[in-house]
Amino acid sequence: MKWVKLISIYLLVLIAVNALAQKERKYIRKGNKEYEKENFQNSEVEYRKAIDKDKKSYHASFNIGDALYKQEKYEEAANHFNELTGKQVNKEDAAKIYHNIGNSLIKNQKLKESIDAYKEALRKNPNDMDTKYNLAYAQKMLQQQQQQQNQDKNQDKDKENKDKKDNKENQNKQDQQDKKDQQEKQQQQQQQPQISKEDAQRLLQALANDEKKTQEKVNKEKVKAAKVKLEKDW
Repeated sequence: MKWVKLISIYLLVLIAVNALAQKERKYIRKGNKEYEKENFQNSEVEYRKAIDKDKKSYHASFNIGDALYKQEKYEEAANHFNELTGKQVNKEDAAKIYHNIGNSLIKNQKLKESIDAYKEALRKNPNDMDTKYNLAYAQKMLQQQQQQQNQDKNQDKDKENKDKKDNKENQNKQDQQDKKDQQEKQQQQQQQPQISKEDAQRLLQALANDEKKTQEKVNKEKVKAAKVKLEKDW
């Protein structure tokens, strides 16, 4: 099924105009005209003027929420419509309130809350096809969001496992290199010539004998030099 877009919010128009005060009706009509021109900020101003004339004006209050929504003030719009749920209205209007709450919430990526709002709207008016569509739309978005979150979670887990594996492999390589270096060091030490105690003593004795011979030779040279000097003195 191809999902096109979210079906927009409901706007209340004046039907039973005789039931409204003259000035209030004038401002609501002005607000609706600005709304149709997509001058949503101006329409909000006109609706609020209507509220100033009649604090209990349901039409003006409802349409203020619409104007806020169209200005992309989604959180403010949701809060505004939530306030209207406490008013005594017929089921059809109550369904429209919850429909608009759902739209405001979905725009703020509050998918679970929007689904609850659409379900409440359908309890009030089970035949509202727009709300049924938006409910299915929100459920599909939530499903996709959860799938993406699971995919991201799995990717993070895979990356974490890969990092652990790489670290373990690097540690194993380092351990193997350290072991190899240690073995080479031990081999070098083993390859160094070893000398026994007896050989060491013989070597020391030989060095001592060489030194003795050298000293005797030096002494002979001194004696010889002394004789030569005596002969010259004669």
